[in-house]
Amino acid sequence: MVAIRVLLLAGALLAFACSQHGVAASDPSLLQDFCVADKMSQVRVNGLPCKDVKDVVAEDFFFSGLHMAGNTANKQGSVVTAVNVAQIDGLNTMGVSLVRIDYAPNGLNPPHTHPRSTEILTVLEGCLHVGFVTSNPENRHFNKVLAKGDVFVFPKGLVHYQFNNGNTHAVAIAALSSQKPGVITVANTVFGSEPAISDDVITKAFQVEKNTVDWIQAQF
Repeated sequence: MVAIRVLLLAGALLAFACSQHGVAASDPSLLQDFCVADKMSQVRVNGLPCKDVKDVVAEDFFFSGLHMAGNTANKQGSVVTAVNVAQIDGLNTMGVSLVRIDYAPNGLNPPHTHPRSTEILTVLEGCLHVGFVTSNPENRHFNKVLAKGDVFVFPKGLVHYQFNNGNTHAVAIAALSSQKPGVITVANTVFGSEPAISDDVITKAFQVEKNTVDWIQAQF
């Protein structure tokens, strides 16, 4: 009887502590100094398995190339150079990654989301018009023009964009709070999916005619 009372009391105290401090799910904390990704392993886990510590070398934490401008000769006039766990094995389980973004004049990093990451962006060269939109039902649009040295935050999961509204090239560096933040470009997802989303769905969602949908889909 005493044991049951102790367990009930412990449960009540735990519930009280959770109600006071809140409980939020997140990636587990590291249980060692690092977990360098073993990309040759056949083990399948949520993330990547660890390489044997004896086989870890300095190169596992290194990447070179962010000083090089990306090729912006494409329809959007922008290019993203990613530095995540695919490029640096040592980022595995660290919950952080980096990108360089180059923009031609009038170049656009089109509306997109990162399902697993908040983003903080710094303009290194040029100026950018940036913004994000909040979730339904408000759909508030927060936007600002950034100059060299300015910093802007895009909250996790929200649709956001950057547009080079200047007449010179622009460059930005962004840090993301995930080793593999993922990216969902809105236009590509809706109009470029394979197989295509039904015309009935898209015409009703966007309140446009089928020939308009067909024309947009042809761009992807």
